[in-house]
Amino acid sequence: MSDQLKRIILAGCGGMAAAYAKVLRQIEQPFVVLGRSQAGAEKFAAEWDVTVGHGPHEEQLASLEPLPAAAIVAVSAASLAEVTKALIKFGCRRILIEKPAAMNPAAVADLARLAERHDVDAYVAYNRRFYSSVSRAQSLIAEDGGALSLKFDFTEATRRIEAIGKSATELEGWFFGNSTHVVDLAFFLAGEPRELQAQSCGALPWHPTGAIFSGHGVTNRDAIFSYHANWLAPGRWGVEIMTRHRRLVLQPMEQLFRQDHNTFNLEQMSLDDELDRLYKPGIYRQTRAFLAAEPDERLLPLAKHASLFAVYATIRDGGVYSTSQGTTTE
Repeated sequence: MSDQLKRIILAGCGGMAAAYAKVLRQIEQPFVVLGRSQAGAEKFAAEWDVTVGHGPHEEQLASLEPLPAAAIVAVSAASLAEVTKALIKFGCRRILIEKPAAMNPAAVADLARLAERHDVDAYVAYNRRFYSSVSRAQSLIAEDGGALSLKFDFTEATRRIEAIGKSATELEGWFFGNSTHVVDLAFFLAGEPRELQAQSCGALPWHPTGAIFSGHGVTNRDAIFSYHANWLAPGRWGVEIMTRHRRLVLQPMEQLFRQDHNTFNLEQMSLDDELDRLYKPGIYRQTRAFLAAEPDERLLPLAKHASLFAVYATIRDGGVYSTSQGTTTE
């Protein structure tokens, strides 16, 4: 399947669905929207001049003739797995699922097995992989012979999060549903962990599994890494990659700074980032890559995402992870 040829499904009527709708409208890709509530469906239909259903997703899918072969799932995090399973059941064979695809390791593994049994090409949408800043960083890392080391910070603005009215399920799974944006990007740039030792302590009323996280290890590309995040204190996301010639800083991640030898200055690099300014950053390129149905290392297969959840669980809960010995907990 190539882009701009066939109608696709867009599941969701919220902010992320709107970000995809903006791209799909711009590239003249036909799509039909699956909503949930009538009020939300009517609002989205008026805004985007597109057909929007409402009610149980399975009933809406049963009414689609012919059923589109591809779908983008941009519903609430707690509903991602349920909607994706319905799409698979009705015969959708190429699906892009917003992160984290499901709210815990077991549910992600179950979803990945279902997709494999039905021969579905399923991907998890980590849009920061598609940032202009990240593409430039990748080029510089390769030019310098790879990453020697890296560090990252996934501190969350907890007081803002508490004020936005998310469900208890989404809040409890916030590390998997949101913080993994940073973790995924760090390991995308420098390799997946081969060894990891992690510590987790503290808690928030809505995130009892941890509030302060630190750890270190080595990736399968022999890059040493460390991380620190403290959700009880102020902070922000960031990734730093060290090569033989440069320190590359993504903080904020839409921008790229570099430090060269013999200077303490961080220089902001110019980027070809018009698409990241016109659309939600990364979404335009991610959508085009998904619709093109051609190999793209930035598209994360659901099965690979499921395998990485062992790493994510170790970071969140603390413990030791090793690709040679499996995962243990402290």
